[in-house]
Amino acid sequence: MSQPSFEERQLSFGASADAYRRFRPTYPSQAIDWVIAAATTPVSHVADVGAGTGALTEQLIQRGLRVDAVEPDAGMLETLTSSLPGVTAHQAPAEHLPLDAASVDAVFVAQAWHWLDHPVAADEFARVVRPGGVLGLLWNLRYLEADWMRDLAQLIGGEDRMVMLSDGNDEVHRSLIQLGSQWSGVESFHVHHDVVMNPDDLVGLIGTYSYVRLRADAADVLASVRELAITHPDLAGRERFPMPYVTVAYRTVRDSR
Repeated sequence: MSQPSFEERQLSFGASADAYRRFRPTYPSQAIDWVIAAATTPVSHVADVGAGTGALTEQLIQRGLRVDAVEPDAGMLETLTSSLPGVTAHQAPAEHLPLDAASVDAVFVAQAWHWLDHPVAADEFARVVRPGGVLGLLWNLRYLEADWMRDLAQLIGGEDRMVMLSDGNDEVHRSLIQLGSQWSGVESFHVHHDVVMNPDDLVGLIGTYSYVRLRADAADVLASVRELAITHPDLAGRERFPMPYVTVAYRTVRDSR
């Protein structure tokens, strides 16, 4: 079965914006705290770039931060503004931010860096972040520590997963970080957490993955996901179950020179 192309996946998210908002997990507070702690100047105004439907945007607002949410997909942005009325929102790509130079204390990119033109985006982030400010990149990744998680990975394919993190080896994801000389060295941080789900939640979540949703046999794959959630020995008879994640965070500081 042929897989959807990168371009098809990149432009597909608006069609599932409501499901994305409902089923995608949020981010552990420890990861957000860790990014902000690297800034050498106070952090009060931040940009959430590739904000999607606003999961991270909402968490940043709850911290009392002033947030500009930037998202290129109109459908995703509509869901964000419906959920977070009054938020400052912009429809724009990460490579061309509608923000003034040195206007924010931090840029966050959650679950979106791999869609960007890395060198161009890194230069654009350096333009809008004040010296001493910080760039934080976050991913929620499925953590394959249980048999049922490994079986799920085999069933759906794709790359949104991480097999081992116990030794701190994340060189595959570190290779995604292509930043210029305007940024300091990149640091990484991992947080393990669980999201409690039921079979409907699991099917809904997997249906938001572009590499599943765009497949010609997507309905069959999702039916198999439901069967797994009901019959797998790890899950059978359980109305709710924890789905293990690891949040991988990276941070780098805007050079103050």
